Amino acid sequence: MKIYNSIDEFAAAGVKKTIVTTGTFDGVHLGHQSILKRLHGLSLAQQAESVLLTFNPHPRTVLFPDGEPMRFLSSFHEKEALLKEAGIQHLIIHPFTRELAKVSAYNYVRDILVGKLHVQTLVIGHDHRFGRNREGSIKELKEWAPVLGFGVEEITPFQSSGITISSSKIRRAIAEGDMETANAFLGYTYSIHAKVVHGLNLGGKELGYPTANLEVTDTNKIIPGDGIYAVYVAHEGKRYKGMMSIGLNPTVEGKGRSMEVHIFDFDTNIYDKELSVFFYKKIRNEEKFESMAALRKQLDNDKEVSLKLLV
Repeated sequence: MKIYNSIDEFAAAGVKKTIVTTGTFDGVHLGHQSILKRLHGLSLAQQAESVLLTFNPHPRTVLFPDGEPMRFLSSFHEKEALLKEAGIQHLIIHPFTRELAKVSAYNYVRDILVGKLHVQTLVIGHDHRFGRNREGSIKELKEWAPVLGFGVEEITPFQSSGITISSSKIRRAIAEGDMETANAFLGYTYSIHAKVVHGLNLGGKELGYPTANLEVTDTNKIIPGDGIYAVYVAHEGKRYKGMMSIGLNPTVEGKGRSMEVHIFDFDTNIYDKELSVFFYKKIRNEEKFESMAALRKQLDNDKEVSLKLLV
């Protein structure tokens, strides 16, 4: 997959026949994957190059800079890997600016999609909006396509168990700790990439469950809601089973909010190292225990539950 940092950079590459889709594609979930599968199929059938046009930063952060910070399902590095796996040939990551936001829907289609990307067929979701004030829709695309000389392939909503999949629904599920729904909609296990930092060192000394305190490397990634999770941990090419705590640690006074993972059958110093945590299932809410002994007993149970889940 070739990556371009602007539309003009792609135009200079001289690709003259393309099948194009455009959008944020946050998380590259099952709905996105259905679009990409169709894109790939059409590119083979029409002997054209597959192109995905996306924007960075996210348009909402540019148009509403004072709004609530956005959290995403995937970093750009993760998104690139998922798109490459889907078979995309060309990925254009174009800077989103206020000037671009002022371009009319028609001029965007005529000057960019047709004029610079040389679109032969546009593969697009049924609810896609574009152009100034989000004035463009699938209706306008179907009207302009014959005039401007390209085809439009409308992708209907992708559903799982009767529920239409969207990035916003997946974000909500993750925030609520519902990893089963999130993973089902994503089509893979949600993960975060983090650095191991120093904590209070209470897990091993007092509880017999040493933990790696984590600091997420991508601050824009959405973090699962507070609770205890059965997880897989990837470190230096190996995968381990474990359990993770996210929250305020109410049993330990003064500890504050933290993210920490206990890795089963693991005894290696990994301070300042990086690892990835894959969230399989939330096994319980965070609780305050009467004593460290009571907490230790609960951790024994958490480990047993996690090992049964992590086959």
